[in-house]
Amino acid sequence: VQLQASGGGLVQTGGSLRLSCTASWSSFSYYVMGWFRQSPGKEREFVAAVSWNGGRTAYADSAKGRFTISRYDAHNTVYLQMNNLKPEDTAVYYCVADRSFGVEVISDEYDYWGQGTQVTVSS
Repeated sequence: VQLQASGGGLVQTGGSLRLSCTASWSSFSYYVMGWFRQSPGKEREFVAAVSWNGGRTAYADSAKGRFTISRYDAHNTVYLQMNNLKPEDTAVYYCVADRSFGVEVISDEYDYWGQGTQVTVSS
């Protein structure tokens, strides 16, 4: 069971990035998928999550109106479209998964974590 995240990079303030995360298992559609992030010296924090069927989403207040999470089950992939990026969005972003029909915002609820992808927003 693996989660492979990609799409991070260096972008200027106000720019956009799209993160992707592909799961290696076949029952992807039974999993809630999400993103967390962690900056140096800060605790890991929830960013966004999407339910198993894409019908429900949840966002951190910092992400609302700027980030959009979506999933494409045919490709076992979840996306995080990030617009109007700010320097405070700089962090390592982790893709997460859990076999659940809910929308989970607590890190301990997720059983599977990807390796992380670095997002750096310059001012």
